[in-house]
Amino acid sequence: MASKDKEKEKDKPAGPAVSEKDIKAQRDLCVLGPHGDLRLASVTIDGYSLELRDGDGFVGDNASRTAFREMLDAWRKLYTDMAGKDPLGSKPTREISKQRLDELLEKDGTAARAIEAASEDYALQLSHVVQCFLKHKTWRGVKRVIIGGGFHQSEVGERAIARAAEILKKEKTSVELRTLHHHADEGGLIGWVHLAPPALLQSYDAILAVDIGGTNVRCGIVQTHLHSAPDMSKAEVLIREKWGHADDAPKRDELVEGIAEMLEDLVAHAEKENIRLAPYVGVACPGLVCEDGSLAGGTQNLPGNWESIRFHLPRDLCERLPYIGQGRTQVCLHNDAVVQGLSELPFTTDVKHWAVLTVGTGLGNASYTNRADG
Repeated sequence: MASKDKEKEKDKPAGPAVSEKDIKAQRDLCVLGPHGDLRLASVTIDGYSLELRDGDGFVGDNASRTAFREMLDAWRKLYTDMAGKDPLGSKPTREISKQRLDELLEKDGTAARAIEAASEDYALQLSHVVQCFLKHKTWRGVKRVIIGGGFHQSEVGERAIARAAEILKKEKTSVELRTLHHHADEGGLIGWVHLAPPALLQSYDAILAVDIGGTNVRCGIVQTHLHSAPDMSKAEVLIREKWGHADDAPKRDELVEGIAEMLEDLVAHAEKENIRLAPYVGVACPGLVCEDGSLAGGTQNLPGNWESIRFHLPRDLCERLPYIGQGRTQVCLHNDAVVQGLSELPFTTDVKHWAVLTVGTGLGNASYTNRADG
């Protein structure tokens, strides 16, 4: 990456000498934010990344993708003990894809029975988790919960979520469960159109967005279509790249470097396709985002220490990014569940209080109140 930067610097016309103080001031300007903004034009973010306790653990851990795999593993072992043969074959549970689980469910055999049993367990846990969150002060009055993450993009996931909705209704919990309008790989990118400065969006076609998870990183170019749909309901991802970084086990700084390289490719694509790209990158990641762009808690699924006082993700990424247009690129940071939830903003105008739960390596969460003056 460093060699690429040097080559780019050679191509730039020589300018006046810039002092280290000026360089630092310019860099600080690129990453000032606002980061983790909670009050937007049309919605207030009431809370996010809640870590509610349930006995010795956290409530959210009971409804994560990891939790479902553990439930399936338990039923798989039980059916193996009863039948003397593993219904799911030789692969470890964690390596069986959603597509393969859907195929097994369709065949309606012993494997399907194990998957259905795990789905029922998961539905019970998800409904319990929703009820626990509804008791928190930042979730009071929530009438709709959007289930995000990739779990719902499978027959197994859809059935489990639908069953959780049935359980909540039976227990007279007055909340509606829905799933994301957008593909899970895109919701966490599209949400940035509601966080980027409106004046900036007016002048460009698209922005760059990043969604960092414990297993995957997604980067994409998000076209706003602002002028044809001022509510951003037509915003779309023109092109995206996905890196399953968990398989590569990179160190923290190697992960940041890899993200920068993905963004470089997207900038080059925008230039080739004549897409007017704003000098702005929205970065979503797990954890509590401080106003200064540092992280405080909730990053345990990411490699290395992301909460170190010597690490500042927006600044570290900004230092690695190329120029977009005539100026340095600004990097803004927010929580990944918040951003994914904001992709639903155009479709939640009929409720005042709503929330999101993102089913991934962990369980992200955020709650919102639509503003009457927005």
